[in-house]
Amino acid sequence: MENTKDNSSLNEYNNFTEALKKFGKLVEKTVIQKKEERLGTYVKNEDFIDYDRFYTAVWDLFGPEIKAQDVKSFYRKLSNNPDAPIDWCEIFGYFLSEEDALDSQFDEENLVFLISRKQRIGLASGRKRDVVKCLVKIPQMDFLITATQKGTITVFNSQDTSWITGCDYLSQLKRVVAVTERTIIIWDYKAQGNSKDNCFIIKPMDHCLLCVCVVPMTEHLCRDDILMGDDGGFVNRFTLNSDDFGFKQSKNKKKLQSQILDAKTFKNVKRKLHNDWVMKVKYVQPLNCFGSCSLDSTHSFVLDSLKRLEDNVPVREFSMPRGANTFIYCLKANLIVTGGDDKILRLWHPNISTKPVGKLVGHMFSITELVINEKDQHVISLSSAKVFRVWDIQTLSLLQVFHDNQGGPGDMQIYAMIFDYNHGVLITGSSVIDMYPLTRMIQDTKQIPHSHDRDINVMVFNKHFHQLLTVCSESIIKVWEVETGHQIYQIFDPHGSNIEVTTAAVDYSGFVFATGAYNGTIKLWDFGSGQEMKMLIEGKDWKDDDHCLHQITFLKANEKHQFLILALEYNGKMKLIQGREEDPLLSVIWELPEVVPIFRQEKKDVILLAITSNFKTKNLPIPEVDLVPDEERKSVSFDSSKVNMEVTCFDVLLTEGYSLLATATVNGIIVLWNFVLSTVTEVHRPEDAYVIDPDLDPERLKINAILFLFRGSACIRRMSEESITSSAQSESTRGGALSSKGSKSSIHEVDLKGEINTGTKIGQLLQSTVTEISPPIVATAHEDGHLRIWNMEGNLLKDMLPFTKHSAISLTTLHTDSCSRILLAGNMEGHIILWSIGSFLEPPHEEKKFKQLIAWRGHSLRIVGVLYIEDKQVVITSSVDGSIRVWHVRNGHYCGYFGQRRTFNLSQQTDFILPCDVNEHPVEVKEESKYIEKKQGYEYPLIFDREKWKKMSSFSLLFRRPTPKPFEVNQEFKFFKALASPKIRKSVLESTSTGNREAGIIFGSLPIYRVPSPTSLRFLPLIGADAHKESSENFQGKRKGGRVQHLQTRRKSLRRSLTPGVNLTSSFFPVIPK
Repeated sequence: MENTKDNSSLNEYNNFTEALKKFGKLVEKTVIQKKEERLGTYVKNEDFIDYDRFYTAVWDLFGPEIKAQDVKSFYRKLSNNPDAPIDWCEIFGYFLSEEDALDSQFDEENLVFLISRKQRIGLASGRKRDVVKCLVKIPQMDFLITATQKGTITVFNSQDTSWITGCDYLSQLKRVVAVTERTIIIWDYKAQGNSKDNCFIIKPMDHCLLCVCVVPMTEHLCRDDILMGDDGGFVNRFTLNSDDFGFKQSKNKKKLQSQILDAKTFKNVKRKLHNDWVMKVKYVQPLNCFGSCSLDSTHSFVLDSLKRLEDNVPVREFSMPRGANTFIYCLKANLIVTGGDDKILRLWHPNISTKPVGKLVGHMFSITELVINEKDQHVISLSSAKVFRVWDIQTLSLLQVFHDNQGGPGDMQIYAMIFDYNHGVLITGSSVIDMYPLTRMIQDTKQIPHSHDRDINVMVFNKHFHQLLTVCSESIIKVWEVETGHQIYQIFDPHGSNIEVTTAAVDYSGFVFATGAYNGTIKLWDFGSGQEMKMLIEGKDWKDDDHCLHQITFLKANEKHQFLILALEYNGKMKLIQGREEDPLLSVIWELPEVVPIFRQEKKDVILLAITSNFKTKNLPIPEVDLVPDEERKSVSFDSSKVNMEVTCFDVLLTEGYSLLATATVNGIIVLWNFVLSTVTEVHRPEDAYVIDPDLDPERLKINAILFLFRGSACIRRMSEESITSSAQSESTRGGALSSKGSKSSIHEVDLKGEINTGTKIGQLLQSTVTEISPPIVATAHEDGHLRIWNMEGNLLKDMLPFTKHSAISLTTLHTDSCSRILLAGNMEGHIILWSIGSFLEPPHEEKKFKQLIAWRGHSLRIVGVLYIEDKQVVITSSVDGSIRVWHVRNGHYCGYFGQRRTFNLSQQTDFILPCDVNEHPVEVKEESKYIEKKQGYEYPLIFDREKWKKMSSFSLLFRRPTPKPFEVNQEFKFFKALASPKIRKSVLESTSTGNREAGIIFGSLPIYRVPSPTSLRFLPLIGADAHKESSENFQGKRKGGRVQHLQTRRKSLRRSLTPGVNLTSSFFPVIPK
């Protein structure tokens, strides 16, 4: 019989071994197939292995002992990562670690936490076998509190060797609280000196304390309440006042002994809520409730008001098998998540305690800690096997699983875990402190922003479609979605192969955009589909780079289905290009005449223009004009071949009856074309505009950008409505605490002139406001780094150098919002500067109202374009570094870049991050404080008045002295009567070197008066009633001896009564050694 059993077992072993060999060949064949599929070299044939064939083959080898779920997980692992290490036991569901079955499902780019970037910090104490038991993050102070089991706090009392079980921060008392098994420790972490002298120990406690938390109480400035859970199932509310921690020791007692306080002297309210250990207690401020969890299966979790600790009213209880080890509250979802030894995460509504609203299953070991990421709505759970799982609380789906496999046998358990919202880091505490950063934080800070492969030439915004169009030097047009940053479509070589696109523009309707190339050609495109519509072909006699387009813009056409484009070439010529619906090609209808500035000694010249008789251009917003000839006009004597006069930039203003064109040149000349008045004016010309010096930079006076700042009637009406709305809101909410964070008024400055009476009609107010339209002004960005503001007469209103951390840097671009309330500029080194100009546009254009708000560095190279998206309150910048980046306009915080894989959130963020190529923080310019004359809140010290001393006599003091009371010392001396307030000297005081060096710098300069002490006490009068009696007897005098004897007796009594009762010299003056 035994031989038969041995043979059967041997046969089973051989069969299983053969099955494993066949299984290995099957896996090898599947891996080769998956690798070829990834490379694209696999040709599908009859031997193709899909999941059904793979499952059938495995079932034939091992029989019904395997489960379909395990086979599916194994096949998914092979499909997602063929190079991953595998083991045959995985086909039976025995994975090497908890996360092996799911790790292959997650690509690193889609992970929530980037495990490869984990940072590890050793404990400061350096003690062996010590572990972190509690972690607390203080957001308002931006620091971390850690409490170790054998931490430094336990050595404050050499007689107490208990372990630390929890800690928290007292926000009102500004101290750290920690609990041990039987004591409460209050530590002043800011105090200097030995840490043993900076703590207070409160003991004894009735039960072993297991956890602690602080109750936020803003109404009490010098008081903090703490909640503690113990091993008896009690929840304690302990009140701590600042008066309880004063230094009450005397000089004879030891300082350490006085810091041990009796727990009975403190207010302590407790109630038994559980039948087992209280594992965690926490105050949920949004619900105004406290929560406590226990291992008790009946009273597992309690959530109720603090008042329930003082009475016996039934509390709100949640029951779950085997109790709860931890819990967390999610504010956005309004859910409470609990976890315990049953390995299940339960989601509860705060008001429904009978049944959870959802369950999350997946852990194979007890759940020990839970944290919440409110911003991303993620719940991170930790099991006792150091396995982390990240869940989406909205979809109840698993996002990531990772395992901490570092450390020895003594480092197995993680006791504490928190999530740092400010820095996007998950922090865990065991024998070391580990920090797991969010993947998006690493992507934003470590990866180089990359939107184009080459330098970006132009960036324009389509406000109707809310899309962005960019063109790079490689002639690739890309259209982006502003809200997500995702690319919609792209166009390669729009003007032909190896022809660079240099400029672009979007028309007013948003349905058409135009591009211009270096060969002078212009094309019209449909914005929605990217299809070509019309083209301006290249001239036959055009040379290379002669007609390279520098800037184009659309003009509003009076006729429908007509496009007008004003184009500027690099040679300084400006053309008006027309495109009709019936014409297949674009055509140039006129060129702007060249204007040579005419010199005059004191004032600028005005050149008259004449509108031509061309009927094709009469109805255009900018008609064709010629210069009116003038024989008396003086010509300028200079060599035009050596002086650069090319136009570098322009801006057009066609609204509210204005038809203006402003141009700027290389040598700093600003020219204003007024097509309504048919004049052209030289607004500004530098003194050395025509100076030819080979030692000077020929582009030192260059103007890189010019911009009209004008506020039309529609803008004024909209601003008036916003101001009325804000005024009504402020009136309705007056007396309450209002927060200005996140409001548009922080950027869009709206100054109200006077108060709005409640009886004034809004329509009348708006009608009166619309008529007050200020004339436009011009802003110019110069090569020398200055920003200058001009009016139409050529007067300089503002000349400022933007405040950054560097010296003057050339400005490259300008941008303003639709109502000209802010002004943005970019410079050559990647800085973005923001000004508030809302009040400056109103006459008389006060310089103080032109305020710089913030400046930050957004790129490492030159900025090409700056845009401001008003509804999102963000700034979009493009640079020659090939990236398009998004920033918050209020604080200059980085949001992301166009082309990144994840969708960036344009809402206000608290995370402050910087791209990897930028290391400078934003520079906020605080508003200059107005001088306010304050009343003097203090009094000058009294000084000795020598003149007053001389005028006073001993006899004059007699009648001022009140009758002394018994046992009262008369301190009314002549010296104190001579004290007076210091007189203000208008002349300069002479300095003299006086004082006693041995007494010090303060006491050595004080005046010292020597009062002679009596040689014997028998001549001193009696104190109190006896002295008064003796003085009254002396005043009566004796009749004997006549009048002479009476006067002598009176002088003696006066002399005695004016002598002090005791020698008080040592009390007021220091003893001077002889």
